[in-house]
Amino acid sequence: MLPRCAFSVCHVLVLVLCLSSAEDFDWTKNDHGSFYYGTFPAGFSWGAGSSAYQTEGAWDKDGKGLSIWDVFSHKKGKIQQNDTGDSSCEGYHKFKDDVSLMKELKLNHYRFSISWPRIIPTGIKSDHINEKGIQYYDELINHLLESKITPIVTLYHWDLPQPLLFFLLCDCIPCFSRSYKRNMVLHSRMVHIHLWSVAVEGYETGEHAPGLRLRGTGAYRAAHHIIKAHAKVWHSYDTQWRAKQKGLVGISLSGDWGEPVDISNQKDIEAAERYVQFYLGWFATPIFHGDYPQVMKDFIGRKSVQQGLGTSRLPTFSPQEKSYIKGTCDFLGIGHFTTRYITQKSNPSGRSSGSYFTDRDLAELVDPRWPDPGSEWLYSVPWGFRRLLNFVKTQYGNPMVYVTENGVSEKMLCTELCDDWRIQYYKDYINEMLKAIKDGANVKGYTAWSLLDKFEWDEGYSERFGLYYVDFRNKNKPRYPKASVQFYKRIISSNGFPNQREVENWRRKAVETCSSSNQLLAAARRKSKDHAEMPKVWPVHDEV
Repeated sequence: MLPRCAFSVCHVLVLVLCLSSAEDFDWTKNDHGSFYYGTFPAGFSWGAGSSAYQTEGAWDKDGKGLSIWDVFSHKKGKIQQNDTGDSSCEGYHKFKDDVSLMKELKLNHYRFSISWPRIIPTGIKSDHINEKGIQYYDELINHLLESKITPIVTLYHWDLPQPLLFFLLCDCIPCFSRSYKRNMVLHSRMVHIHLWSVAVEGYETGEHAPGLRLRGTGAYRAAHHIIKAHAKVWHSYDTQWRAKQKGLVGISLSGDWGEPVDISNQKDIEAAERYVQFYLGWFATPIFHGDYPQVMKDFIGRKSVQQGLGTSRLPTFSPQEKSYIKGTCDFLGIGHFTTRYITQKSNPSGRSSGSYFTDRDLAELVDPRWPDPGSEWLYSVPWGFRRLLNFVKTQYGNPMVYVTENGVSEKMLCTELCDDWRIQYYKDYINEMLKAIKDGANVKGYTAWSLLDKFEWDEGYSERFGLYYVDFRNKNKPRYPKASVQFYKRIISSNGFPNQREVENWRRKAVETCSSSNQLLAAARRKSKDHAEMPKVWPVHDEV
């Protein structure tokens, strides 16, 4: 066992941050092109990911406190089938088995998140540290490093301690920073994750924890404090830890691509750019350029005036804050899944009509020909990935990029390990990423989402993103490889796509191997006499 913090000097990248001036993105050039056979640059990092609440289980074990997702999922009617993450994949107890799966896949890195209620059970202001939580993450990280897998640690993936329910609506950055400095075991790379979803779905629509519906203000306020908190953590690490640990601190942003319905129509082009700026640019532009995108300030400000408000619903950064925030990103993480067609649509601006969605003045459309194998929001549109990566290159000075999430779900009642549609998705999206690198995008690594099937937030266990199938009906939560495991493993081993014949052979062999996995799963189910029920509602928590 490595001593605590021994991992902090291992497997580290060095970055000279480049913040060159933004270029203009060419909206009229969209070359879909044919499949490109070739390999990735030497040293490209291949990985898979997970998050704490979605996989760990053990929700009330070893001193762990309540998170906002524990409380939210225990309220009847919030999650499909009233599922919870109480046991999920039992990753807390099975992490050594999962690292063995990663070794079999030949992963270079693994992205996982820290459950802060497992470390600080009663909230950030408390001095009580749960040593068993620290020990768990120590052991996980050391086990990864012993297996020559680089840990990419997500500091926040939605499971805020329940006592901090309203934390993101308040300017509590100093106590946030103190806690993260005091309690965090810092690692070679760290990210904050999916900030768009945290803000919009947690504080605007209420679809996700903590379930607040603060229309037109909640998302903007939450995002504002998230950005400032991120900057505080980056500076704290930069001044106190970087020289010793030589690690990197970045931010991971989710970003769907928005494509103009008509690339010859300037209004559609402007609407598509608004879509991307209100999504990715909302967080990326302050971090790379010091302030919110001008289009957000203009549109939200004008809508606020039309509502009769004295000030914009979009908060403002002071000159000192702009300077403090700008440049706080050693690398940019991109979580990308799908694309939308975008067209101009004017929304009313009445006194009660303001919201994040109506502020944008646009409509989202999909092409009925796009494959949609699982989640209702996720269509397979590979060329949008290349477009997004090139947008990042031109807008933010071609920063170092790690793809922190990319994958596809299935939504079916029957068990199917021969996931040919996932193989196609990974093949096409990874190839578009390769094309973007050929275009000059500075992409250094890719993370398949996800290693395991897991709890999918408000969809419960009805959707599966995993490379490995998890039998949630079995109390031991066994894992079974899907066909996509073998296909992804071949991409990693070859560092890309060497030639057409070989890639077609990978697919054929992958589909052949999944038949035996299906038989093993079927046999295990026939033998099993003790299938655990899926976790249901716990009724004891107060309503927000």
